[in-house]
Amino acid sequence: MAKHDKKDIGVSTILNPVPVVMVSCAGVNADNEAERPNIMTVAWAGTVNSEPPMLSVSIRKSRHSHKLITETGEFVVNLVSKSLCRACDYCGVKSGADEDKFKACGLTPVKASCLKYAYAVKEAPVSISCTVRNVIELGSHDMFIAEITAVTADSYLLDAQGRLCLDDARLVAYNHGEYFLLGEKTGFFGYSVASEDIIAKRMGKK
Repeated sequence: MAKHDKKDIGVSTILNPVPVVMVSCAGVNADNEAERPNIMTVAWAGTVNSEPPMLSVSIRKSRHSHKLITETGEFVVNLVSKSLCRACDYCGVKSGADEDKFKACGLTPVKASCLKYAYAVKEAPVSISCTVRNVIELGSHDMFIAEITAVTADSYLLDAQGRLCLDDARLVAYNHGEYFLLGEKTGFFGYSVASEDIIAKRMGKK
């Protein structure tokens, strides 16, 4: 067969690769105070709007974090670096209803910027504070659409001009059930129409 001959392989959630993130949150008790924070792993997350900046996460109703986020309307999306990959996987197979996953993974909960209840993961290179604006029931999952209210990043990711350099974060992606470290840069937005000088500068070529 020729390389690009096609075969129907059935209908499934095959869109890959996708970002894998650690979503942290906390419930609220009868005194309107935050309860024990939790972390869940989400591969179904994405940017949905730029003004205001918004993202979405899709979560099964049966997940412990679904209940916590529904109670408070808050969560944090923590980006996953190579050093967090094992903890990220653990948080995807264990339930926060049964144990403290921050403690189990040796991670540090810190109050999230601009949020009342949710905690961020201190060890994450970037943490994105989110306030739920809408929930769409889709079937197996509910999609939480949220406005981004704050973003914090490790200082080592900022250059001398204060520009965020995510290339240095060693981020992980999820591809068909497996984790991959982001590798070689092959281009940048607009490189297909950029001058050779700009391409050389942005791609680090001499």
